[in-house]
Amino acid sequence: MSTQLLIGGRFYSSSSPDATAMAVTDGTVVWLGAEAPGRALHPDAEIVDLDGAFVAPAFVDPHVHLTALGLQLTGLDVSGTASLADLLAAVRAHAERQPDGVIIGEGWDDTTWPEGRPPTVAELDDAAGPGRLVYLARVDAHSAVASSALLDAAGPLGEGFTRGEPVRADAHHRVRTVALAELGRAQRDSARAAALDAAAAAGIVAVHECAGPDISGRDDVRELLAFEHGVRVRAYWGEAVRTAEQARALVAELGVHALGGDLFVDGSLGSHTALLRENYADAAGCGKSFLDVDAVTAHLRACTEAGIQAGFHAIGDAAVDTVAAGFARVAAELGGPAVAARGHRVEHAEMIDAAAIAQLAAVGAIGSVQPVFDATWGGLDGMYATRLGAERAAGLNPFAAMAAAGISLAIGSDAPVTVMNPWEQIRAAAHHRTPGHGLSPRAAFAAATRGAWRAGGVRDGVAGTLTPGAPASYAVWDAGDLVVAAAADTVQRWSTDPRSRVPGLPSLEPGAPLPTCLRTVRDGTTIYSA
Repeated sequence: MSTQLLIGGRFYSSSSPDATAMAVTDGTVVWLGAEAPGRALHPDAEIVDLDGAFVAPAFVDPHVHLTALGLQLTGLDVSGTASLADLLAAVRAHAERQPDGVIIGEGWDDTTWPEGRPPTVAELDDAAGPGRLVYLARVDAHSAVASSALLDAAGPLGEGFTRGEPVRADAHHRVRTVALAELGRAQRDSARAAALDAAAAAGIVAVHECAGPDISGRDDVRELLAFEHGVRVRAYWGEAVRTAEQARALVAELGVHALGGDLFVDGSLGSHTALLRENYADAAGCGKSFLDVDAVTAHLRACTEAGIQAGFHAIGDAAVDTVAAGFARVAAELGGPAVAARGHRVEHAEMIDAAAIAQLAAVGAIGSVQPVFDATWGGLDGMYATRLGAERAAGLNPFAAMAAAGISLAIGSDAPVTVMNPWEQIRAAAHHRTPGHGLSPRAAFAAATRGAWRAGGVRDGVAGTLTPGAPASYAVWDAGDLVVAAAADTVQRWSTDPRSRVPGLPSLEPGAPLPTCLRTVRDGTTIYSA
């Protein structure tokens, strides 16, 4: 048996909040405490001096799109473009650097541009050059602009295609599939390596890939699951089934872990495809429905009976209503405990009201949420207010109400939609742009660690913690002073008293420097070192 003794550190451990040392034997935490007894108890251990670094449970990102993230990291990243002119200049420069192959980019957001509109097909063709296949996904990944050559290659596009506008809905899914198919295996693997390397460098040891036939396709998820890397990948597949036999067969065929993730009930607010009860404030219509209550119910019933975790992508209030109604139907048929035992998930759940919160909490649904959405698009002058009006927008992402009702939360990024930085996500959850909707830093940290492991089916009671018996999956951080943040002064005074034994976290106040990852360890094995 091989033992390491980490000394001279600060450890985030509820069981040993004043620990300065931790012993790890064969990938398992076996002891925490003071350095002197640690050395006495483990005289033959390899000593690792942390030099005052902060050690905390490693993160899990429960909602990512790895190949798309990797293509953003290795290819054309248009997330930082400040105008339409910037976007076209970036396409032109990329096309000159790489004169062959399909151009794939991610992350443009026309709501932040002075022009206030996406590029036309003619403008894109002019920037990329004649005959070039170009696919540029909007930041929410639910619409895209494409060159005329790619539109022609995709063939009849059907619903979601209006000449001169970005492709949406089914047309977008078709164009994306054709664009990704043009990439070679080497380019796809290079992208996956970049994405997983970035995860490890962010203190992340596991990710949940949210794949599907309308997102990345069967080949992508098979290749991803065969890809070797230190970061663990749990794969979700967003395809609806109607029977338990179909559910088992699909999981066996693809080798995925669950049938959920981005199983679309609706689209996104940015692309006007989130399904609403009432019309958008800045456009006609109520969005797009991909699954009705009957389809949601059938899928949830089939997965529950098959013993498979299910999940749904739902953003608009009408979409969340659809999912909540499906949960209620299946719970009435099979019993609430049978549904809760599977740990079924709802991704995003942004426009969720008190009634839907109560329905989903009653059946043990897990909320997979992305706080940086609120930080990026919330507030009185953000994209949400533009799309919905200020009053409706103020109700989005009510994390506090969800947690108070008993919905287990898992915090993630939806990368490449938002940056894969767990500390940034925790800060966004703690400093929600709508007063009363945020979480405490400790609750947000738990949702990015223990809650995210639970969302992936790990319910051993120790995953995502530093306590004896837990897997030695942790990250070492260069961090400043540790603080205990609380909403009320009386709670603040109590929780900073040494007798309360409440562990501190790095400051997450706006503008404060976030911790820098020095090392990431999964099950005792280092997968990243700065």
